[in-house]
Order: sequence, then C-alpha cells, then structure tokens
Amino acid sequence: MTDPIYSDPDFVQFYDIENQSGRADFEYCTGLAVNRGSVLDLGCGTGQLAAELADGHSVTGVDPASAMLDVARRRAGGDRVDWVEADARTVRLGRRFDLVLLTGHAFQVFLTGEDQMAVLGTITEHLAPGGLFIFDTRNPAEEEWLEWTPQRSERAVTHPDLGTVKAWYDAGHDAATGIVTYSTFYDIPGGRPVLGAESKIAFPKKEDLARMLDEAGLLVEQWLGDWQGTPYGVTSPEIIPIGRLRRSA
Repeated sequence: MTDPIYSDPDFVQFYDIENQSGRADFEYCTGLAVNRGSVLDLGCGTGQLAAELADGHSVTGVDPASAMLDVARRRAGGDRVDWVEADARTVRLGRRFDLVLLTGHAFQVFLTGEDQMAVLGTITEHLAPGGLFIFDTRNPAEEEWLEWTPQRSERAVTHPDLGTVKAWYDAGHDAATGIVTYSTFYDIPGGRPVLGAESKIAFPKKEDLARMLDEAGLLVEQWLGDWQGTPYGVTSPEIIPIGRLRRSA
C-alpha cells in the first residue's frame, strides 16, 4: 500500500514544490551517468531526475504510485522516459542497466529487513557488469525526526493555484524498531479541511546496510556522508553507498 502523500493527488500536488530546493543529488547522479548509456531510476516519484537524465541516456523510471507517474509523464522530457508502475521490491524488467539509482530517501519507505533485502535484490538483478548503483538514506545517528515537530517544521508553502499554504509535520520514533511514524499536514486557505496523512519510514544503520548489501551480491566501493561527496562519518547526515556487482549475476 503506497502512502497517501505519494498516491493521493491532493498531496502529490505539493511534492515538487516541497522538493525543489537543492540539487546536489541531481548533480552527483548526473556526474555518475556520464558515459553510461542506460539508467534505472527506482522510486522515481514525479520523475524530476529521470527526465533530466533522459537527455543523452536511455532511462527507465519505476514507481508504485500512479499519481506520481501522472506528473512524471507530463513534465518536460517525460516523453523520453520509459515509465513503469511497479514496486521496487518485485519489479523485474528483463534487462540490465549501467546505472541504478534509488534517491530521495526512497529506500526508507521499506520498513523491514526482508523488504530492504528485496529492493537490494532488484538492484542486483538489474545492474549490468561494470555498472554502478547508488542510493541514499538518512543517518539515524543524526535523529532528524526530532525536527519534525509542529513547532520546528511549520513552514509556508507557495502553491501556484492555492496560494500560501501552512504546512507542518508531527513525528514519533520507535526506539525498538527504528521506525519513525510521521504525519504531514497542509492547511489550505478558504475554509477547507486540513489535509493530513500518516507515513512510516525506517532508519537503517550503516552496519546493517553493509551486511545486506554483501548478502545481495553488491560490493560497496565508497560510502558518502552527503551529496557533496564527503566520506561517511558517524555524524554525517546521510548514508550513501556507491558500488558494483560483487560477482557476475
């Protein structure tokens, strides 16, 4: 079941507005794609990165949310991408790619070790020999969820049709499972009911990711701590593995 913030058009209309600041991940992945003919963008969302990479590459974008893909197909360059509505845990496209991406913290929507292994298995199945994979997840040591309170997260979102919309989060962390349950709210002017939806995300530790990647047959060549290319450290905001197939698969 896809979270409402990705599957409900009322929430999806805010996605690009809320994710338009900062392009460090785009720039890094664009650099990785140089001289790589084919790209698989798992969890492509509204297709911002996939459409940009389609200028000079054969790109396939996979996402389980039809509402997100509806936006992706309409965007500039969207006609050059092969969009596939499917789950990253189970999709099998019958081909391999020179670069496999899973950005935007999409890895965190997979809550269990079994689901995370399934996604890594998808990467293994679709990565060409000599190809690269990269994905990102927030570093749990930074406890970013502590900022996702109504007081700290309240912001004004400028929507082209709805005007200025007040938005905020509210979150709770389960120390036993590492899962964060958070709610997203939009207070739209004009007396409309407040939009609210609950989501869950996991915060896997680096050592757990390293073990799962090895079990999936993937060799990590570099761990980054942010999209500026800084090597991973205990207090890094991100955990970003980059690597290849460990063996022919």
